[in-house]
This record gives sequence, structure tokens and C-alpha cells, in this order.
Amino acid sequence: MTTILLVDDEKMITGPLVNALKQAGYEVLVAHNGRDGLNMALTHNPDVVVLDILMPEMDGWEVCKALRQKSAVPILMLTALGDEIDRILGLELGADDYLTKPFSTRELIARLRALLRRIELDQQRDQTGSLLTVGDIH
Repeated sequence: MTTILLVDDEKMITGPLVNALKQAGYEVLVAHNGRDGLNMALTHNPDVVVLDILMPEMDGWEVCKALRQKSAVPILMLTALGDEIDRILGLELGADDYLTKPFSTRELIARLRALLRRIELDQQRDQTGSLLTVGDIH
């Protein structure tokens, strides 16, 4: 089963979002601060991380940078920071996608599916891109 790590300190968002993601067929892990989110990402190896920016203990910018140094897991930033500079910074720090609050749950799930499709296609290319050696042909 595909695992999504949701890192957000707003419980009014995480509660309904966890239910929606589970209904969509995902296993969901939740962290309510950046430090716990980083630790969970590194220990549980989720398929995708949904990451807020404005959180206690360690903000999403720091989590994204630290996670990128150790993992290629797809990161979708989900945040109230919607200025162009914030979106650019998030993407340049290593996020794969950026969605601002308020948001549509259906759009979030569609974006997660798109990220997961890209991973699956990359894995298929890696498997089929291998060199096949048969030997001498007579």
C-alpha cells in the first residue's frame, strides 16, 4: 500500500485530510511538527511527503532541505504561503510540487497521484533500461 506522510501542525486540516487520503486508498502517517516529520520520513520511508512550512520546532523549509540531503522522496508543499517567492523557494529547496491553502482535497489527491505516477514510470524505465547481453552470434 502507498504511504503518505502528512507533516502539518494544524489538526483541523490533518484530521479531515487523513480521512480523505485513507478513503482514496493510501496509508497515512502524521507528524504535527517539523522535527517529528523529518524523523518519520527518514525512518518510515514514505512514498510521498506532504509538508507544511509554518510549523513549530523545525519549519518546512528546514525539513525540505534536510530531507533532500538524504532522500529522493517526492515532497509536496501544502502551505498558506502563496507568494511567488515562497513557491519558488520551496521548489528550489527540493519540493516537487507546491499547493497553497486553502486547497481542494480532490486537487491535492490528483497531484499526489501524478507524483506517484512519475515515480512508477521512472522505476519502470530503470528496469527496462538494462543492457541485455546474449553472447556471440554465429
